Amino acid sequence: MPDSLSEADWERLLGLIQEARCTPFIGAGASAGTLPLGSEIAEQWAKDHHYPLPDVTDLARVAQFLAIAEDEMFPKDAIRRRFQDVPPPNFSAPDEPHGVLADLRLPIYITTNYDNFMIEALKDRKQAPEREFCRWNRFDEVTGAESIFASGYQPTPANPLVYHLHGHTELPQSMVLTEGDYLDFLIRLSRDQDLLPPAIRKALAGTSLLFVGYSLTDWNFRVVLRGLVGSLGASLGYPGIAVQLPPGDLSGEETEQAKGYLDKYFDQIGKIKVRVYWGEARQFARELRERWEAL
Repeated sequence: MPDSLSEADWERLLGLIQEARCTPFIGAGASAGTLPLGSEIAEQWAKDHHYPLPDVTDLARVAQFLAIAEDEMFPKDAIRRRFQDVPPPNFSAPDEPHGVLADLRLPIYITTNYDNFMIEALKDRKQAPEREFCRWNRFDEVTGAESIFASGYQPTPANPLVYHLHGHTELPQSMVLTEGDYLDFLIRLSRDQDLLPPAIRKALAGTSLLFVGYSLTDWNFRVVLRGLVGSLGASLGYPGIAVQLPPGDLSGEETEQAKGYLDKYFDQIGKIKVRVYWGEARQFARELRERWEAL
């Protein structure tokens, strides 16, 4: 069985949630079982479009190939079509991550996913969520799409914000998908201190980040975390929680080595205080629900 957090870690996390000083950060693993993983999509695209390189499970690189072979919007429209008719998961299930996170009644939820599930989960809990996306490529300046913050909106538990750091399917131009997109995103993030809205910068710097749906080998997780820390120019004050699934082919000794590596990795990129829960997103969601309800 994967190692859980210590009782002290759980007590600290639940206390921060009670004080609304916790910000969930949602990755693709939260939607696993409902939506295909990026590696699965990449492998299918590689087969269908005769991708010539061996890294057929790397979605960003395969998407970059399609953007060059076809056009820039081709892979983004393909994702939009793939996701648009998929029904949401059962948010009432005791281990469904979006439903469990919605029950915490927090003001801000950040996601690197393109799907709508966090919005739908909050609506299912009779809340009135708003959605915003990172305007990393200035698409909004061309279209005139106005930020939700232009009207003076401030996130609250009753009227929470779901912030799509990498865009969403209803506006495919906003999606960070290809290898080129990721590079442009990180460059813009490092150069423009005002790219992220003040409410998001405050949440990143002043709350505990709860990463749900990422894995030990998730390059997206590491790049985004390093980019965000760099853009803030400071280390995070509160401890974070990363729900990490170790690769299945590691032995017990290798898993321990992986844990040690990850601890050192967090230290090196900004002395970030991160506690790691070793297990699947659904396993963590079930335990979080049980502890939250008991509290």
